[in-house]
Amino acid sequence: MANRSVETAVDRASTPRAWGLLMVVCGALFLEGIDIAMLNVAVPVIAADVGLSAGAAHWVISAYVLGYAGFMLLGGRTADLVGRRRVFLVALSVFVVFSALGGLADVDWVLVLARFATGVSAGFLTPAGFSLVATTFPEGPLRDRALVVYGSVGAAGFVLGTVAGGVLASASWRLVFFGPAVLGLLLLAAGAALIRPDEQSPTPGGFDVGGAVTATAGMVAVVYAVIAVGEGGGLGPAGLAVAAAIVLLGAFVAIESRHRSPLLRLGMLREGLLLHASIAGLLFMGAFFGFQFAVTLYLQDLRGWSPLEAGLTFAIMGLDLVAAPLLTPPLVRWFGAARVMTVGFVAAAVAFGRLVRLGDDWSYVDFLPSLLLVAAAFALAYGPLTSLAAEGVPESEQGAAGGVVYTAFQFGGALGLAGVSVALNAGHADGAVLGDYQRALIVPTLAAVAAVVVGVLAVVRRRQDGTTGG
Repeated sequence: MANRSVETAVDRASTPRAWGLLMVVCGALFLEGIDIAMLNVAVPVIAADVGLSAGAAHWVISAYVLGYAGFMLLGGRTADLVGRRRVFLVALSVFVVFSALGGLADVDWVLVLARFATGVSAGFLTPAGFSLVATTFPEGPLRDRALVVYGSVGAAGFVLGTVAGGVLASASWRLVFFGPAVLGLLLLAAGAALIRPDEQSPTPGGFDVGGAVTATAGMVAVVYAVIAVGEGGGLGPAGLAVAAAIVLLGAFVAIESRHRSPLLRLGMLREGLLLHASIAGLLFMGAFFGFQFAVTLYLQDLRGWSPLEAGLTFAIMGLDLVAAPLLTPPLVRWFGAARVMTVGFVAAAVAFGRLVRLGDDWSYVDFLPSLLLVAAAFALAYGPLTSLAAEGVPESEQGAAGGVVYTAFQFGGALGLAGVSVALNAGHADGAVLGDYQRALIVPTLAAVAAVVVGVLAVVRRRQDGTTGG
């Protein structure tokens, strides 16, 4: 009977409809990636048009990150309980509406509110999409291949978003919002047709309200603390936010350890490699966002390149979109996901390390080796990382697992940006000079090295478990 159910799952996962579902979910992850990446190069133009001061302009991005990271755990568990298709389509609809509202905004508070709401919708959309992939494709080679494709498309969104942002912002910054809204509408129509109806019924009685409130408030407090530190405005607001986060997350742990249907079953973090994958993802994404932010500022502020020129510089990193589906699945079969992921982290560490000796006259050719190494890092690391996060997790908790790992990604991005901002702000009061950028690039280098260490620990854990997928 068990063998027959496995065969049925494999047959269902091999259908064109299943791979069509994968393309829809990949499109949604790509949409989220380009959405935040495009804003990185468009923020100066947006802030000038809607009246945001230089000190407050970061809230166009920070409001999104607050909503995204703060609601990810809640979004993942909601998908498990209420239905993954239902949560995915509703969240995508909200994403489309508030993206369009951001494009129509004429005052700063409307824009920031729209970005926060878009981030909240992404916090529900991402873990729902992750769990749709993990539950459609059975554990093994099929799921590994699906998650490698899923991860590579998502990574391409982060990379190519800077290029798209430079192109669209050159015409009108409002296209940076309307573009994702149009793409979201197309994905919504395809998703409604291709995603199978939810098999589970809504179970509001099993929802962990206390855990949801304390986790969400605690996550928002932590991200706010990171943002406050990155602003360079002193430790007062950050300290209060950290204190609030400690109290709230402590209450969350206490609630989860006693609740019969917790938002996050704490024991899940000790099973498989979810914790390793989440920590590694936090460090890797922190390194990438810090690198991208520092290099973008170097090119535009120190070298005087246009947003379009800066965006096009990163275009070559989009090679991971081609390389990952072709090369990574066989590498994972031969060497194991943990080893392939760790080699990707090594590539990232080398890429960022060589930028520490950045010169004041570097051309595109000087950046090219690091850009190619970053493409290789994403191709090798991102898909295996998400595969390891899903491995060994019951189907009923795949949404929660997605919430954990993608919360780590968002925290990593916020930490990476804050770390680079602190390093830059520690320099000259009248503007950053070359030495400040060199110092700032030490931050992503150290984060990538730390990710390598976590990757090695994951390989060792695999050997201790006696598995062959290390």
